[in-house]
Amino acid sequence: MIDAEYLRRTFGLEGRVALVTGAARGLGFAISEALAKAGAHVVINDVGAQAADEAVAALRDQGFSAEPAVFSVSDEAVADAGVKAIIAKHGRLDIVVSNAGNQNRKPFHDYTRDEWDSLFDVHINGAFHVLRAALPSMQKNGFGRIVMMSSVASRASRGAISLYATVKGGLASMARALAVEYAGQGITVNALAPGFMQTEFTTALQSNEEFQDYIKRDVPLGRWGKAEELGPAVIYLTSQAGDFVNGEVLTIDGGLLAKF
Repeated sequence: MIDAEYLRRTFGLEGRVALVTGAARGLGFAISEALAKAGAHVVINDVGAQAADEAVAALRDQGFSAEPAVFSVSDEAVADAGVKAIIAKHGRLDIVVSNAGNQNRKPFHDYTRDEWDSLFDVHINGAFHVLRAALPSMQKNGFGRIVMMSSVASRASRGAISLYATVKGGLASMARALAVEYAGQGITVNALAPGFMQTEFTTALQSNEEFQDYIKRDVPLGRWGKAEELGPAVIYLTSQAGDFVNGEVLTIDGGLLAKF
């Protein structure tokens, strides 16, 4: 017999306010939808107003609670003001999923400094701007759940993704460091390390026949991951179920890194 009350109490997020950055599509939207289904009020962040509004409408059409927050995480002043506006409106910000990211695949020696800075500005600086603004409210309320979006690329790599691997490794390290620093204040910080996920972010790879063969051959489950397969992990890490999980980098890759 399924104990619905146990599931609601353990995995439910009723009353929580959650911010997901880069959430208008792909992994960010899938995570936002999962949080909303668990009962959280979800703030959809994106740089595009139309995309954010459409994502919010998609959640509201399902009966969920959501609102847009349009700002660039890489802009220090704008991101700081955006996060503080959310806190001022709701009196709290319980959950932050730092998901905003970009990509640039090319040989290491071909990167320009501007290209290098671009990924750091979004992944690393963006996380810094958002979390620095969110943490004081979490400290005041004695509760916070932070999930960083790292990648399997932070632990193993393929050619032409050295910059992406660098920033994703930085986010994993940031998660571990913050987990230690803020644990005594009711705040946990963890990271996800997805493998190859089927989203708009990987469209070029999905159309590459050689890469499709690699997925079938080297991912033990023999397929791409689906965006919706990350949502349950975020619910686990942000709900009562994950209260004692802190400083962890959870790999969700179909067994890719486990294969010798």
